[in-house]
Amino acid sequence: MKVVATASIKGGVGKTATAVNLAAEATRSGIRVLLWDLDPQGSATYLLRAEHRLAGGGARDLVSGESELLGEVRATSVEGLHVLPSDTSLRYLDRHLDAAGKPRRRLGKLLAPLAPAYDLVVLDCPPGASLGIESALRATHLLLVPVVPTTLAMLTLSQLEELVAASRQGPQLLVHISMLDRRKALQRETATELATRPDVLDTVVPNTTAVERMGPERAPVRAFAPRSPATLAYEQLWAEVAERLW
Repeated sequence: MKVVATASIKGGVGKTATAVNLAAEATRSGIRVLLWDLDPQGSATYLLRAEHRLAGGGARDLVSGESELLGEVRATSVEGLHVLPSDTSLRYLDRHLDAAGKPRRRLGKLLAPLAPAYDLVVLDCPPGASLGIESALRATHLLLVPVVPTTLAMLTLSQLEELVAASRQGPQLLVHISMLDRRKALQRETATELATRPDVLDTVVPNTTAVERMGPERAPVRAFAPRSPATLAYEQLWAEVAERLW
């Protein structure tokens, strides 16, 4: 079982759109995919039309092991894609991880029993730098960071790189350019500069209305805009990620 995390210290960069569309594209390859929505906002859970609630004691019971992960898995609107949903109890994720002991190893330990059921787990991490992010890094084979080509996004990318470098067992970090608006000269220049880095994938997700429509449509872009440039970009992104995982 492979684990991919989508993460960014900065919000609003298309992190959840990347997670949802990447997971949806992966299912088209015939593999068994679980998306774990670790963001208390629950956007991925909402977009996949899943029940937005954890049973019992919520994140506390899940992290402590009192609730089994498989028992919380929900079906989604995408055939073959399951989701471990978010709810607001995840706002205390760091506290629950700390209480469970060995917090940086905890998410990996919880994921291990899922190996017979899934080929790929996609973690949609909350924005920011936290204990939860550090635990996700230890559990992850590949960290995928969407970056809008702006000055502030580049700053937070360097901060995330420092976090990965400080991790004793950090994953491979890969960047993809997200929400590129080619009408803006600064974004074009920054994207060109980013593309020279060896850890930056070829895929560029454009700033299109199709990605914005994921909210009202509550679906990955392929479901309602199969010929959109964004759909083609996420298809290419999955191909690049899969090549590095297997």
